[in-house]
Amino acid sequence: KVSEEVLTKESSDETKGGPHFVGKKDELIAAKRSFRTLDGRDILIVYHEGVLYAMDICYSPAFLSPHTQEFDGKLCIICPNHKYKITLAKGEGIYKATNPKEKPPVARWYSKGLKQRTHIVTETNGDVYVEISDEPGWVESDFFQGEKGKEERAKAEADMLKIYTNRKLEYIKIVVNPLLY
Repeated sequence: KVSEEVLTKESSDETKGGPHFVGKKDELIAAKRSFRTLDGRDILIVYHEGVLYAMDICYSPAFLSPHTQEFDGKLCIICPNHKYKITLAKGEGIYKATNPKEKPPVARWYSKGLKQRTHIVTETNGDVYVEISDEPGWVESDFFQGEKGKEERAKAEADMLKIYTNRKLEYIKIVVNPLLY
């Protein structure tokens, strides 16, 4: 069993930018998804088919439990709430659409551009490190790493918890309660 520390460890002892030690490779593989705060950024670390990826966490609390799937030859995580598809390798948002001017219209994959900042993952003797991206320019996930964005994420998380709690109570009322009588 993977310890809670593997899922929530905060890095503060390394220099700004990194590389930051984020855990042992075998623990990260067992966890499949881990979360760290590095240089004030909330980072999702995903293990999939032999590769470790690191990217900013986005605004959706559901993003903490995405599933992975390949689209158009690109491995993506999919937000369970919004169904957004974000490539693990580059943080690019992709979507499938048709061009109505084409006869017949053919569905193709298109890019929305860079949505999530990705970070460099390295491994040395079983120790895994993440180096925060220093790519210039603004990426949408940068907003959610700032103070206002983190406040919005916290509010969305609280709203999600309310929805989950209400659904659970409805389930108990509708399914479990009649069984008690």
